[in-house]
Amino acid sequence: MQIDKSQILELLRKQGNNDKATQAESELPDRVDTDQHADLLSKLGISPAELLAKLPGGLGDKLGGLGL
Repeated sequence: MQIDKSQILELLRKQGNNDKATQAESELPDRVDTDQHADLLSKLGISPAELLAKLPGGLGDKLGGLGL
């Protein structure tokens, strides 16, 4: 799944991870593919599944009611 880098940065900043947000800003491409960039996300302490679950309006909102 493709996610805008800005959404990842916003999520990290909301969690208080400003250092990780700064690192992500310099290392991630503008459009992040959760499969292709899984290693980079992992290096930032982000699992693709967790990321998708936490993004507003994303799969997390859609799957939340399913207990996934």
